[in-house]
Amino acid sequence: MSTGGPEKRDSRALEPELIRDPQARAEAEALNGLRQYDAGLAAIQDALEREGRYRLRPSLILSLHREALRGISMYAGNFRPGGVEISGSRHAPPGAHLVPALVEDLCDEVNDRWDEASPVYLAAYVMWRLNWIHPFADGNGRTSRIASYVVLSIAARTLLPGTPTIPDQIVDNRKPYFEALDAADAAWAEGRLDLSKMEQLLGRLLAHQLASFWQQAGGQETG
Repeated sequence: MSTGGPEKRDSRALEPELIRDPQARAEAEALNGLRQYDAGLAAIQDALEREGRYRLRPSLILSLHREALRGISMYAGNFRPGGVEISGSRHAPPGAHLVPALVEDLCDEVNDRWDEASPVYLAAYVMWRLNWIHPFADGNGRTSRIASYVVLSIAARTLLPGTPTIPDQIVDNRKPYFEALDAADAAWAEGRLDLSKMEQLLGRLLAHQLASFWQQAGGQETG
């Protein structure tokens, strides 16, 4: 775990708590995390088995969010109905009335660039843009990370081996992730789309995940 800087950024939205006991909520979040990951793997497997060109749809993003917030939030699987703030970030997410169209635009951008952009670029775009839109009252980070991982895997045409996975590595050390988000936000505020820092981060994390698989399979580093 890295030190210095915020280790977590929480969304703040007006929402009644379905689970008030902190320990019970933590247990529910852990269980839902497993469910969300399984749902992501199922989406990857389904896409790899299908013929024809893949298309990212808002329904997938909503379904992944539903698994993360099942039994925890009354808005599980639904876009936020109002405004939201992100503690520890300067970014002010767009109004709730803009969210559905922005998520549609996100999917259109990924689908339009599917054949020309690299899997890492597409994953970086989903990771940043979904966080920038912040479409949910809670669970935005969890959903953006698994959605990005799903897109990366499908675009690479493989179920990526190795552990810890990219989403788990981000959770273990969030600072580079926040820095990459902030860099993309700053560029966007200037009218530029610059995902280079996020691409570099995902590239490093992917390399670590694949290297761990190589070592688990009995491989040895050379040189």
